[in-house]
Amino acid sequence: MLAEMERRTVPPAAERLKRIAILVSGHGRGSNMQAIVDACKDGRIRGEVVLVLGTRAGAPALERARQAGVPTAVLKPGAASDASHYGDRMLALLTERGVDLLCLAGYMRLLPRRVVAAYRWRAMNVHPALLPRFGGKGMYGEAVHRAVLDAGVSHSGCTVHFVDDQYDHGPSIVQTQVPVLDGDSPETLAARVLPQEHRTYVEAVALFCDGRVSVRDGCVVISPARGDAG
Repeated sequence: MLAEMERRTVPPAAERLKRIAILVSGHGRGSNMQAIVDACKDGRIRGEVVLVLGTRAGAPALERARQAGVPTAVLKPGAASDASHYGDRMLALLTERGVDLLCLAGYMRLLPRRVVAAYRWRAMNVHPALLPRFGGKGMYGEAVHRAVLDAGVSHSGCTVHFVDDQYDHGPSIVQTQVPVLDGDSPETLAARVLPQEHRTYVEAVALFCDGRVSVRDGCVVISPARGDAG
C-alpha cells in the first residue's frame, strides 16, 4: 500500500519542473537572469533555477542571484591550455545539480565543447539583435547596437537561440523585432531592446520547459500547446 501511494505522489516526468542553470558574466547586471528566475517563481516557466554559475566571485549578477535565494557557484576559466579541464569542471557541476537546461545570460565565452555536446539542443543564449545579422565574436553590448545603426536598418530586436560551438550561431528559437527610430543612439536602442530580451528569453525557456521545442534538420520546430486546435 505504501509503495502504491508513493507511486501516485510522484508526478509524470513531463510534469516535473525542469532544472535550469544560468551562466553569467563577471560584470553584467544579471537582468536576463533575474527575468528567468522571476518567471520560474511566478509560474510562467515550469522550471526552477537550481544554479547560477559565474566566472568572478564579485560579479553583480551572482549577488543578485544570492539575494533572490538562488544557489551560486564560481568557476574561473583560467588559461587557454586549461580549456578542457574547465569544461570538465563545468559539466561536473551541471551534472551534480541535475540540470536539464543551460541558459547563457551575458556569458561572453564559447561554451566548452564537452558541455555543448552534453547539452545539445539544451543550451540557450539571448543576443541583442536579429540573427544571423550582427552576431559573431566581439559582437556584444554597445558594439551590436552601433553596428545596427551604422547599417541603417529599420528594425533591430533580439534572438534567443540554441548554443553550439560558434558565437551566435545555433538555430534560432524566438525572435522579437524592435523599431530603430530616427535619432537613436546605441544607448537608446539598447534600452528599447533590453525589455524585449527579458520577455523573449522567458518565452523561449517556457516553451522548452513545456516540451514544445525540437530541432529538425537544423531548424527549430515549436509544437502547438496542449489543447490547441490543428
